[in-house]
Amino acid sequence: MPEQHTPGTKQRLVSAMTDGLQRRGLHGTGISDVLREAGAPKGVLYHHFPDGKTGLALASIDESIAIITGWLDLALEKYPDPLEAIERWVRAASRRLSETDFEAGCPLATIALETTAADVEVRTALAGAFAQLRARMTEALASAGTPHAEGLAVLIVATYEGGLLQARVANSVVPLQLATDTLGALIRAQRAVAA
Repeated sequence: MPEQHTPGTKQRLVSAMTDGLQRRGLHGTGISDVLREAGAPKGVLYHHFPDGKTGLALASIDESIAIITGWLDLALEKYPDPLEAIERWVRAASRRLSETDFEAGCPLATIALETTAADVEVRTALAGAFAQLRARMTEALASAGTPHAEGLAVLIVATYEGGLLQARVANSVVPLQLATDTLGALIRAQRAVAA
């Protein structure tokens, strides 16, 4: 039987924060909630994250983008057409959203929607995370000879995030699926014209 690995306190704190960000956003997630979910005392939080909630949010953003791009990379490895891989990646996100009763959306979008100009570190981290996601898509689309790969990557991410938000408030994956299917059809039509 494989050895069970229990995550350390730092990882439990990051995971609890990520869950809170997905469900309640940055300002709706209290440190006491994170500590309770992680099963950790308050002193441990400041040991691992001297900047407190902001430092923990930054670590959560890093973990979130690693997970999101990891799922995308798996789809890109499995499907030779990057557009099909991206569409399947979005469908998987739809399933995850549905499985949480439309509570756990993308933590990046949830945080981004409530940041202000004062949240410089958080906004910088989010900008970097979205840039990583777009870069992965741009590279995959460009390697397949898709015209306007960089602009399409921006459009795909915007469609993905906007579709997730609409799906979340509608309690239905239909808005996200419809947006993804429509964008995929438009990209395929563009490919056909370019060929």
